[in-house]
Amino acid sequence: MRVAIIGCGYFAQFHRDAWARLPVEVVALCDAERAKAEAAGRDVPGARAFTDAAAMLEEARPELVDIVTPPATHADLVALCAAHGIPAICQKPLAPDWATAVGIVETAERAGTPLLVHENFRFMPWFAEAERLVRDGAVGEPLDISFRLRSGDGQGPEAYLSRQPYFRSMKRFLVHETVIHLIDVFRFIFGEVAGVFARLRRLNPAIVGEDAATVLFAFAEPRRSGIVDGNRLLDHPSDDPRMTNGVLLVEGTGGQLRLDGFGRLFLRPHRGEEREHRYAWERRGYGGDCVFRQTSAALAHLRDGAPVPNTARAWLRNMEVEEAIYRSAEEGRFVSV
Repeated sequence: MRVAIIGCGYFAQFHRDAWARLPVEVVALCDAERAKAEAAGRDVPGARAFTDAAAMLEEARPELVDIVTPPATHADLVALCAAHGIPAICQKPLAPDWATAVGIVETAERAGTPLLVHENFRFMPWFAEAERLVRDGAVGEPLDISFRLRSGDGQGPEAYLSRQPYFRSMKRFLVHETVIHLIDVFRFIFGEVAGVFARLRRLNPAIVGEDAATVLFAFAEPRRSGIVDGNRLLDHPSDDPRMTNGVLLVEGTGGQLRLDGFGRLFLRPHRGEEREHRYAWERRGYGGDCVFRQTSAALAHLRDGAPVPNTARAWLRNMEVEEAIYRSAEEGRFVSV
């Protein structure tokens, strides 16, 4: 399969690494800044560098496009791929707002071209293993799930400039850019979200959007509850706070499951002693090699029809929950989804 990558910013390095390890040919790299595309090409021998996506599709003739650009660019790029009948994988957030996101999904559906959202947190090995353990009854009946998000990269006037500077101008930031991952993780481990109550704060005056959030989740299973406590100014015990981005706790009638900042999982039976649960994963790339795991699953779906959870239509549910969070914070009330 011939693959083209649009976007050669900070995070695209993990996409290039993933594709390089899969049975595909990366034939083109595109970025509005030619220097970035040419520099990225050093990682992908033989790939042609472009600054214009339309020209790239015409000349390189890819069979799949991986879109790794900021949200405001996604509608035009997905429409371009759809017009050429080319399947695409698009980074999250899918769009800056709900209406645009729905329009993107409908554009691909009208054209009959597959569209996946690059939602990689559920492919982090600790979340995948946590879901398996909970499903297999490791905590008994699961009742509570919480995640304390502490990436520690948001302090000071230079916050985010060196890595992803567009973060600073996003009117919706923490929930739209980061908590959206945890919405998907909570749905993955605990089932469908039924409603939310949220309080959002902006702590760093150098940015536009919120960088702290406390969100209470209600689930379709009424005995279950969840909390995301997010703050990008603060960190947590880890040699790389952005690897897990925080710590997870799942509690049930039979005990609890805990994730620490080093990717380790611990199980403690009810009224018993905690022990480490060892499982296999590789510390490579970003988040336990989650980009490779997600990209592998996407390729298997597009090439072989294997099921995936992150088709664009299915992913919209995450953004629907996101919209409810912002509405809850604005109106100061619980919002059903």
